[in-house]
Amino acid sequence: MTVVTLLHPGAMGAAVGRQAVSAGATVLWVGAGRSDATCRRALDAGLVERPDLDSALAESDVVLSICPPAFAEDVAREVAGFTGVYVEANAIAPERSRRIAGLLPSARVVDGGIIGGPPSQPGTTRLYLSGDATGVPELFAGTALDVVVLPGDVGVASALKIAYASYQKTTWALAAVSHALAAAHGVGDQLLAEAERLHARPLLQVDAYPNMAARGWRWAPEILEAAATLRAAGLPDGLARGSAETMRRWDAAKDRADLPIEDVLGLLG
Repeated sequence: MTVVTLLHPGAMGAAVGRQAVSAGATVLWVGAGRSDATCRRALDAGLVERPDLDSALAESDVVLSICPPAFAEDVAREVAGFTGVYVEANAIAPERSRRIAGLLPSARVVDGGIIGGPPSQPGTTRLYLSGDATGVPELFAGTALDVVVLPGDVGVASALKIAYASYQKTTWALAAVSHALAAAHGVGDQLLAEAERLHARPLLQVDAYPNMAARGWRWAPEILEAAATLRAAGLPDGLARGSAETMRRWDAAKDRADLPIEDVLGLLG
């Protein structure tokens, strides 16, 4: 049986960990210093708690890193000396994925990028991998997480994830800003009517904006990773930087998916 240490069981991490458990792996996590919400997620996902990271790593064949992008290097440094497989599955620029591989010379680092929401049913979420991914797809065989191995080295999977995030999250941000502008001039209903005529999504999906705003604090760093990746490729990064600024204006909406749409749009002004 493969033993995995998950760092850490946030909403996405716990859902991914649950899939590995369902496929037969033992998935460990370190509960020290974690919130009650994290503890509940880990318990619900069937994860096994260990008192500290050293004891978890001593048992583990694989480390799976799913954390806020800003902490990806810090998490990697915490496992320095690990000799198993390290799956770097965060939404970070390809350059950072390669840098993290350099921080872990004793491990086999696999680059990963998750596209889709927390996996709950097949066909909704994909884990893209690049580098030597031997053995990783089997961790999720027959589960709700679809695994796709891409040709190429560490950095390729991250590039795909960031390219997709740049489009998807910028589109949502632009739609919300458009509605905020229309509302400021008293033509919000007319804009929505045009969206309905054109079947323009996500301009049409205003009911989803509160949930988007509640996740803005997590999306902003991801979009800044996209901006850095675009600059490195010699491409314009203004749209990504503007989207990140939009998301940051939703900091007050953190984890508050029940906010009225008027309040969500008002935070952008």
